[in-house]
Amino acid sequence: QVQLVESGGGLVQAGDSLRLSCAASVRTFSNYVVGWFRQAPGREREFVASITWFGGITRYADSVKGRFTISRDTAKKTVYLQMNSLKPEDTAVYYCATDSSGNFKSATWGQGTQVTVSS
Repeated sequence: QVQLVESGGGLVQAGDSLRLSCAASVRTFSNYVVGWFRQAPGREREFVASITWFGGITRYADSVKGRFTISRDTAKKTVYLQMNSLKPEDTAVYYCATDSSGNFKSATWGQGTQVTVSS
C-alpha cells in the first residue's frame, strides 16, 4: 500500500516561489506515475503536472507551463513541484497522487497542502 505525504505549502506573495514535496512510502515505484493536482474553493480538482517514475517523462497543465517544474528524487522516493512566479489564482490545496495507469482514476492520494498566494 502506497502512502503519500505532501509538505511545503504556505502563504506567499504574488511573484514568489514555493517548492512542494511528496514523499512516498513504497518499496518499488518503477511502474508508477506521480501527479500534482490542486483544488481551489468552489472549484473542481484540476491536474497540474505529472512525472513518470521510470524515465522522468513530464506533463503540465497549460496554466502552469513555464512557471512550475515537476521532478523526482528516486533515492528519496520523493516528487517535487517547484512553483515560480506564483499568482493569486494558484491559491489552492495541492495534492499529490500516484497510480500505475497514469489516468489517476484509481490513484492513491496524499492529504494535501495549502498554498495561498496574496496579491
